Amino acid sequence: MANATQFKNTTLRSDEFSCPSCIARIETKLNGLDGVESAEVKFSSGRIMVKHDPDAVSVRDLVSYVADVGYTAKPSAI
Repeated sequence: MANATQFKNTTLRSDEFSCPSCIARIETKLNGLDGVESAEVKFSSGRIMVKHDPDAVSVRDLVSYVADVGYTAKPSAI
C-alpha cells in the first residue's frame, strides 16, 4: 500500500494586494503548483491559506512564488 500524501496547512500574510485581480494572480499561481492541494486568498484579512505537500513545496517556496507574481508574503502564526 502506497503512503498517502501528508498535506500541511500554511498561512501566509500580505497587506499588498488591493483588488480582485491581485487575488486571482496569487491563487492561480499557487493552485497551479505541483504539491499544492489548494490555495485561497482572504482579501479582508490579508491571509493566504495554502494546503500543500511540504515534501514537494516548502513554505519558503510558497513565499517565493507569491513574490514571482509581484507581492511580498511572510509566514503567519495564524
